[in-house]
Amino acid sequence: MKINKAFHQYAGMLTLIGGALAAGNVHAQSEATECIAPAKPGGGYDLTCRLAANGLEETGMIDQPMAVSYMPGGIGAVAYNHVNGVRNDDPNLIVAASTGAAVNLALEKFGEYEADAVRWLGALGVDYGAIVVKDDAPWENLDELMEDLSDSPDDIAFGAGGTVGSQDWMKAALTAKSADIDPKSLNYVAFEGGGEALAALLGDHIQVFTGDLSELKSQLESGKIRVLASLSEERMEGPYADIPTAEEQGYDVQWPIWRGYYMGPNVDDEAYEAWAERLSELSKSDEFSQLREDRGLFPMSRFGDDFNDYVLEQVETFESLADEVGLKQ
Repeated sequence: MKINKAFHQYAGMLTLIGGALAAGNVHAQSEATECIAPAKPGGGYDLTCRLAANGLEETGMIDQPMAVSYMPGGIGAVAYNHVNGVRNDDPNLIVAASTGAAVNLALEKFGEYEADAVRWLGALGVDYGAIVVKDDAPWENLDELMEDLSDSPDDIAFGAGGTVGSQDWMKAALTAKSADIDPKSLNYVAFEGGGEALAALLGDHIQVFTGDLSELKSQLESGKIRVLASLSEERMEGPYADIPTAEEQGYDVQWPIWRGYYMGPNVDDEAYEAWAERLSELSKSDEFSQLREDRGLFPMSRFGDDFNDYVLEQVETFESLADEVGLKQ
């Protein structure tokens, strides 16, 4: 299997990298800590690892820098297989994950290992989905959009930076489903990224953009867009304070894009609980609040068993939707 071959190759590379990094540090702990970003440098998983690494170091919760290693491949599958097959009991290793990992697990893209094959550790930040239209669109609220969508789904083009089955498509599909509209009836246009999709909205090539709140700030300030709903549990603060949630408009749909971590399946309870407590304390610090805000994230504090249960429930929701619209092969 290609995934297995790839992660064994990366395992050897990481052993060398980890040894080199550890050798250069004075050990205040028994072993150095490490975060694996399951992608190339510079992306969202890198941000997630750096969020923990920088936060823990700046608050003095670790005495030496946390090593950040990169393990791209299989949209996270290579790292997931590596942790299960090679480093399943490493008490000093955490791995970056996100809502995207939960989606891919639901779509069975991680090979033989399922969602409960690891110990989901916690989330330090979150972004939220949003239903966005142009400022001159005919819809003033989500009700008006859903009414027209129910009558003429082909006439309203949704667009976002991902194909059918992606996170951005899931936002549109779950919103439609909450209004008893068949997600398979959506007229959905896939773009290479959120920026391209937003440009298509402003250029009248699509009518609805399912993006993330954090990427909308400049457009909100310019008055070029109207956000019909945030897919958050409650209204956000600051520039997003006037945006109603989908739920307060009567639509039971939320889309948190969490930034979190997991550990190997055989990590003992003591190490797992110590990490959960460490991240929980980090999330409460003023220094970390600024780090999180600088990265365009909102607060999210779920740790330990609470977060583990949350992720598993989320995967079940995605599995049900994937089955309903025929996404599973």
